[in-house]
Amino acid sequence: MATTTTSSAAAEFARRQHSPMERVQHQLHGKPWLSPLFLLLGTFVAFFIATPTFLTANSMGILLQQTAVVAALAVGQTLVILTAGIDLSVGAIMVLSMMVMATLARDDGMPGVLALLIGVVLATGAGLLNGLLVTRINLPPFIVTLGTLSIFTAIALLYSGGSSIQADRLPDILNLLGEGFSIGGVRLTWGIVVVGVMYAVVGFVLSQTAWGRYVYAVGDDVESARLSGVPSKRVLLAVYTLAGLTYGLAAWVLIGRAGAATPNAAPDANLASITAVVIGGTSLFGGRGRLIGTLIGALIVQTFAFGLSQLGVNQQWRVLATGVLVIVAVAIDQWIRKVRS
Repeated sequence: MATTTTSSAAAEFARRQHSPMERVQHQLHGKPWLSPLFLLLGTFVAFFIATPTFLTANSMGILLQQTAVVAALAVGQTLVILTAGIDLSVGAIMVLSMMVMATLARDDGMPGVLALLIGVVLATGAGLLNGLLVTRINLPPFIVTLGTLSIFTAIALLYSGGSSIQADRLPDILNLLGEGFSIGGVRLTWGIVVVGVMYAVVGFVLSQTAWGRYVYAVGDDVESARLSGVPSKRVLLAVYTLAGLTYGLAAWVLIGRAGAATPNAAPDANLASITAVVIGGTSLFGGRGRLIGTLIGALIVQTFAFGLSQLGVNQQWRVLATGVLVIVAVAIDQWIRKVRS
């Protein structure tokens, strides 16, 4: 009788260890990009059924072009969030970099290549400033980037005088990423290609280098990482600096996409980039996530916005839908993280 009772308990334990929900939880924990991939496929199917013009070659080309800017910003945002931080200044740095590139080229007659380099270096320096404030003065990333959001936004407005610069007044190099080619009727731009290269390079660094492992270690537990010999502050400083570089490249992509440089561009860039990262499976608590998930998350964000736009849904409802997406994504992330306990 005792043997029978013990066997039943073991069987019950085995069943509890391998219940369907727990297996799903383990799979999603090991592959953070899996749930956003299912969500993206579901979103495509839903909008394909809802509107016949959604899944056409022309629509897919526009969708990819719109995704490029958010996806570029989300590269840097992913790096910061992997270290358990957050960057609220992504949009401001991008706009400041863009206005500096355009103004130097138009008003000062500077060669386009040099203006582009100065703009990218400026964005990298802005990221470095964020990193210094976080690592040297030990200020929380949220507070630091909230402050620099206002600072960079004000500088961009003061420097540009609040005026836009159209593409026909800019050198060809600054408009280059808006040009492109077609594959199977889908028009792709060089901006999409540049963003793809960014994902390949940063994704390789994160997954195949010691520095990438340090980033995850710092995000998982900064104190444990430090005690293990990881140079935590230098890793954090490098993360914010590299993030600034990606925002500078995003500024170049934005000029090509918008056909102009304007200080009022991408007002929802911060929310969109954070949403893409969180929906893509990167934990807001750091230490878990993959760049491929962020790319899928950026596609989900833009697919929602594009699909709802084609259905005639107004902007306010689209913003509401984005907010709901963020809450659902964080709730799912919390549930997945319980697999550790």
